[in-house]
Amino acid sequence: MSDSLTALVIDDHPLVARGIADFLLSHCGFVSVNSVSNTTDFWNFLDPAMPPALVVMDFWLPDGVSLPLLQDIQNVLPNLPILVISADDDIAVKNKIRNSHARGFLHKQESPEVFARAVSALLQGENWFGSNQQPCQPESAKDLPVTAAELGLTTRQGQILAMILKGQPNKRIALNLSLSEQTIKEHVSGILDRLGAHNRIELITRLRGKRLE
Repeated sequence: MSDSLTALVIDDHPLVARGIADFLLSHCGFVSVNSVSNTTDFWNFLDPAMPPALVVMDFWLPDGVSLPLLQDIQNVLPNLPILVISADDDIAVKNKIRNSHARGFLHKQESPEVFARAVSALLQGENWFGSNQQPCQPESAKDLPVTAAELGLTTRQGQILAMILKGQPNKRIALNLSLSEQTIKEHVSGILDRLGAHNRIELITRLRGKRLE
């Protein structure tokens, strides 16, 4: 693997972006990973003469879905590997990414190990779309039931955590609870802090084997 492997993360959630960047640095052999939060910052940062080895892009960005940006990147750098990620459990999201000729798609509920395999596949010139099944795993009868209170969370935080575990993004959670997206972001930050997780991926990993009641 190259000793100058670089990556660029596009995600408007700083905790998620930081978590992905740290994982790429510590587990995937990258020596430099930068992050931006929106389309404008991406184009300001990108140097087509020296593109990164990989782009990890959230499906949902502040200015809408990332499909137009994905197409624009492909027009400029058709060989640039792009891994699109999403916390949305709608199978249509995965299909849209596949039909856009992106190189890969990964649900945010996947394990860090699966994320590493997806990154490795793209760096080797392969595609990654996982299985054809829904990314959310069914609850096991052996999962330990826990309540929000047992986790040290408020009732509202428990509601939001349940939606996070179902793969819902902040926008959908805000709509379902009739709250602002900023309020949801604040609650998510509180949940991550209370449960000692740096991002959603780590949060979901920590709660494996538990069923929120």
